[in-house]
Amino acid sequence: MNDDVMARLTAAVERGRAGDRAEARAALEALWTEIGEDDGDAFHRCVIAHFTADLQEDDHSELMWDERALAAVAAVTDERAQKFDESLQVRSFMPSLYLSLADDHRRLGDAEQAADFLARARSVSDALGDDQYGAMVTNIMENIAAALAAGSTERLS
Repeated sequence: MNDDVMARLTAAVERGRAGDRAEARAALEALWTEIGEDDGDAFHRCVIAHFTADLQEDDHSELMWDERALAAVAAVTDERAQKFDESLQVRSFMPSLYLSLADDHRRLGDAEQAADFLARARSVSDALGDDQYGAMVTNIMENIAAALAAGSTERLS
């Protein structure tokens, strides 16, 4: 599938990874506005919100974007995701989406909500593949659990 939105999203994410976080954030926020918060493609909304969250400068804004990603994923079907990449299954998105929210709440000092989202991530972690991405998400899960157990609200490195 030729997907201009995903191509522009990928380019913006790469700019952010290269260090131009402000430009990447602006590009993703412009995409969000372009596709529409409620009427655009739910797959696009989910992915845009998930990556935009990571580029925020404050924890409250990051939480807002992560909540948008979780809200959008409810309307994404496997069939839609597979139009972008035939290997995708919506259930495999869930550990990362839940962990993002767990970490947001942990950093904001809401240990109860953080623990709830961590438990949700663990409950769907069987959706992770035995690959580099699965290992990365599992590592993040362990780091969030350790930080939560230690009572830390510091950003994970």
